[in-house]
Amino acid sequence: MVKYRNPIPTVDIIIELEEGIVLIKRKNPPYGWAIPGGFVDYGESLEEAAKREAKEETGLDIRLITQLHTYSDPKRDPRFHTISTVFIAKANGVPMASSDAKEVKVFDLSNLPKRLAFDHKNILQDYLRYKFG
Repeated sequence: MVKYRNPIPTVDIIIELEEGIVLIKRKNPPYGWAIPGGFVDYGESLEEAAKREAKEETGLDIRLITQLHTYSDPKRDPRFHTISTVFIAKANGVPMASSDAKEVKVFDLSNLPKRLAFDHKNILQDYLRYKFG
């Protein structure tokens, strides 16, 4: 029997609130501030996974606005090869850390953390170009 090694599909969600965007401080390695997101479950669409992961990590119900981009660099996650589809979403309310999130905070776009987990610095740079040109 042939054993296949396939990349793992994930989603990340840039959640926009009036005050800025929501980032989580990861409870598990790799540590650091990150865009909320996680693994797509079997039988789940990317959109369903994005809504579930946002709710699990921030407590927020989101409205997906658009798909920003898909990131597939095999080195983007130090644990294994993942492919992440990134969504932009809107939400209302106060985020609350839960699931894999140790802490959750809303960041003004001009004051993002210097160190971010995974390739999230690159993703947020792409997001800023998308938003502001």
